Amino acid sequence: MMLAGAVALLFLALLLVVFGVFRSRTGRLAWDRRRPASAQTVGGLARMTSLATDAIGGFLGRRGWLLPLGSGLEQAGIRIAAAEFLLLVASGSVVTLLIGFVLGGMGLGLFFALIGPIGAKLVISARSTRRRRAFANQLDDTLQLLAGGLRAGHSLLRAIDAVSREAESPTDEEFARIVNETRLGRDLNAALEQSAARMQSEDFSWVAQAIGIHREVGGDLASVLDEVGSTIRERNQIRRQVASLSAEGKMSAYILFALPFVVIGILLMTSPAYIAKFVQSPLGFVLMGVSVVMLVIGGLWLKKVVSFKF
Repeated sequence: MMLAGAVALLFLALLLVVFGVFRSRTGRLAWDRRRPASAQTVGGLARMTSLATDAIGGFLGRRGWLLPLGSGLEQAGIRIAAAEFLLLVASGSVVTLLIGFVLGGMGLGLFFALIGPIGAKLVISARSTRRRRAFANQLDDTLQLLAGGLRAGHSLLRAIDAVSREAESPTDEEFARIVNETRLGRDLNAALEQSAARMQSEDFSWVAQAIGIHREVGGDLASVLDEVGSTIRERNQIRRQVASLSAEGKMSAYILFALPFVVIGILLMTSPAYIAKFVQSPLGFVLMGVSVVMLVIGGLWLKKVVSFKF
């Protein structure tokens, strides 16, 4: 009976996940192409999902968590509302919890349930890092487009708008946001500085400062951007050289950090009684605690060795 209930809950959670994915990915039709309101029908699952999303959004808004989470999703390039994203993560956690419960009991289910939030956090962090790296790599070409637009006789805002239409992602998205913010009345310098802070780009911060100084004192902005672009190009070249030289050290660090877990996993499969000794006496727990502390210290030290800031 308990197994049947778990399977039923698993099926319901799968429906929530699938519906949430399709609901978040589906584009919206124009108003003139929509059917009359009387012809639209909303199912029970849709209403339940909408109510859950509204409840999550209200809870996050009252706690002040909605804006930071939405900003994190925006930086990662995930075009979904924060409440809908949390609903998908919660539904995925329920699914993994039930799968683990069916396979090995509540302990395994709770362990599987942690995969959803941790995996979501890692995905957001990885996508944000990849997006910032892509923005930094495209900055040289971006400055060339911007300088070319200025030499063609366009105004600064018109040149930025041209970059937003011709550049690749994520540069086009950031410059389109700058244009939209200035059209709504925000100062251009503030919009540029905010974009540099959002992308955590020191190089683009230099560009924003150069544009701000030019707006105050005047001069040939295209030539200034060429000089800044040359400096950024040299920095990117050095950055790539450092990354290639430190790649071997990073790979060694990954292998050394993963080796204890691989060994423990192999021993769990081949000699579980050998590993069980660690949880049968206080000395075993002490040794595990010491090993975790040493592993953390070693990981931080290896990260410091292979990380360079310039």
